[in-house]
Amino acid sequence: MLCRLLLLLLTLPGCQTDPPFRYTGPILKGVNLVAPPRQPDSAALAPVRAVNADWVAIVPYGFCRKDDPHFFFSENRPKESRKYGQWWGETPAGVAETIRMAQKEGLKTMLKPHVWMQGGSHLDLEFRTEADWQSFEKDYRQYVLFFARMADSLQVDLYCITTELDRFAIARPAFWNQLITDVRKLYGGKLTYAANWDRYESIPFWNQLDYVGVDAYFPLSDDRTPSVNALVRGWKPHLNALQKTSDRLQKPILFTEFGYRACDHTARRPWESETDCIPNLQAQANAYAALLDATRPRAWFAGGFAWKWFMDREPRHRERDQYSPQGRLAEQILKKQWLSKAN
Repeated sequence: MLCRLLLLLLTLPGCQTDPPFRYTGPILKGVNLVAPPRQPDSAALAPVRAVNADWVAIVPYGFCRKDDPHFFFSENRPKESRKYGQWWGETPAGVAETIRMAQKEGLKTMLKPHVWMQGGSHLDLEFRTEADWQSFEKDYRQYVLFFARMADSLQVDLYCITTELDRFAIARPAFWNQLITDVRKLYGGKLTYAANWDRYESIPFWNQLDYVGVDAYFPLSDDRTPSVNALVRGWKPHLNALQKTSDRLQKPILFTEFGYRACDHTARRPWESETDCIPNLQAQANAYAALLDATRPRAWFAGGFAWKWFMDREPRHRERDQYSPQGRLAEQILKKQWLSKAN
C-alpha cells in the first residue's frame, strides 16, 4: 500500500521532477582574448597553451549609444565618422587572423560578439517605440549574421550569438527566435548565448541553443581575502540553481565568462570593474581555485572561459588590468587545475 501511495505521488503533476542532466562532452578550458591594438607576433597565443587551456574566445565589439536606435560595426559604420574606431583585433581582418592564429596553435575557437554601449549599460538596452526597436534590430541582425558567416567559413567551433543583452532578449523573443533560425542556416557549428549571472533563468530561447551560457560573476563572500573553502560554500546555492536550470532544459551549462579582480573583496561583487581596488593577488587566486574546485564534480558543467587574456607581449596593459590572471598567482591556479581536469 505504501509503495502504491508513493508511486501515485510521484506521478502527480506537482510532484514530478526533471531528470538529472549529465554532460558527456569535453570540458572547455578557455580564455577570453582582449583584442590587440596591432597585429601581434605569431607566438602570441603560445602562453594560452602553456596554462593548459585548449579554447579561446574572440570578441568583436560593435557600438551604440544609450537611447539611439542605431548599432554600428565595421560593415555599417559611417565612413566619415571616427567615433566608432576599432583596434586591429576587433576588425573583421583582425578577427579572422586571430582565429587562424588560434587554429595553428591547436586551440579551438569561440566567436563572441559583444556590444559596447556609450552612456549606459548594454545589459539594460531597450527602446520605447516599436519603430526604434525595429531600427536597432535591423542593424543588430546584420552584425550577428556577418560574424555567423565568418564563423562558418573559418570553421569556428562555437558561436556565441550575443553577450549579456538580457533585457533585449527577454523583451523581444520573436526577434531572437528568428535570428537563431537564420544563424543556423549560415553556420553549421554549435551555438550559445552569454547571459548575465542574475538573468540566465529568464532567457526565453535556450531550447534553440546547444549550451546554456552564463557569465558567472556570482557574489560569493564579503571577506577581504576569503578562503577557498569559504568560497566553495558560497558557490553552493548558485550551483544548485544552475543544476535545476540544466535539468529543466536538459542542456549543459558553459561559463562563457568567469573572472575576479586581483583586489580586496574580489568575490563580493565580481562584476564591478570601476570600484577602488586595493591589490590582493591571493584573493583572486583563491576565487579561481574555488570556482574550479566547486564545479569539478558537477555533471552539468561544460567548462568555461576566464576573463580576460591579453595577446600583447608587452606586459604593461595586462598589469594595469585588474581582471587578468596573467603573471599572477591565479595563472598558476589555472595551469595546475586545467592540467588535472579530465577532457
